[in-house]
Formats: sequence, structure tokens, C-alpha cells
Amino acid sequence: MKIQELAKKMGLTVYTIRFYEKEGLLDSRHVRREENNYRNYSEVAIERLKLIKKFQGAGCSLTELKEILKDHDENTLTNEQVIEWICQKITEIERKRNEYDQMLDTLNWMLEYRRSLNNEKFR
Repeated sequence: MKIQELAKKMGLTVYTIRFYEKEGLLDSRHVRREENNYRNYSEVAIERLKLIKKFQGAGCSLTELKEILKDHDENTLTNEQVIEWICQKITEIERKRNEYDQMLDTLNWMLEYRRSLNNEKFR
């Protein structure tokens, strides 16, 4: 499939897909060049992009993505290394969740305060 079709299916931009290819996240299993030099993406590219989106959703950096996908493809890390990475990610996400909870508490307090000011106007 052409890059436009893949981008539309995945909800990504053409630029993003080209960037992933340039960074080595998509390789010859995922994209081939036709005689006219157009990119032709395989169905495997869809699964790869879904995987990339999942890891990005977990807050992975580009460096982490490259490392974890390399391990996914070549089994380069030990089980202990993967477990350690997962534990670090869990800790990072829990810390971010706590920060978001604090922000929500502050915003809810501000909202209640502003609403109470509105109610006092109408008394």
C-alpha cells in the first residue's frame, strides 16, 4: 500500500511514517521501494506502527523505542533487562499519574471556587 493509505489507516501523517523509516523503526520487512522509487508498505507495517503507538502511549522516548523494537526483532536483551525496563516504566507512569492527580485536584478546587463566586453574584 502507498504511504498515504497507510497514514490514513493509522491516523498518522506521511511525515511521521517517513521519520520512523529514517530512524530505522521501519525496515525492509515493512517497506520496499518500487521501480518508480515509490514506497510500498506491507501489512506487517500496520502491526509495527500499532506497536510503536502502544509504546509511545506508555511514554517511551525514541531511544527507548529503538531499543525495545530491536529486542523485539532480534532478542538482544536478557529477560532481566526487560523486566528492569518494565519496572522503570511502571514507576515513571505512576509518578506521572500522581502529578496528574495533583493537577486535577488543583483544577477542581479552582472550579469549585469560581462556581461559588458565581453563586454569590446571584444572591
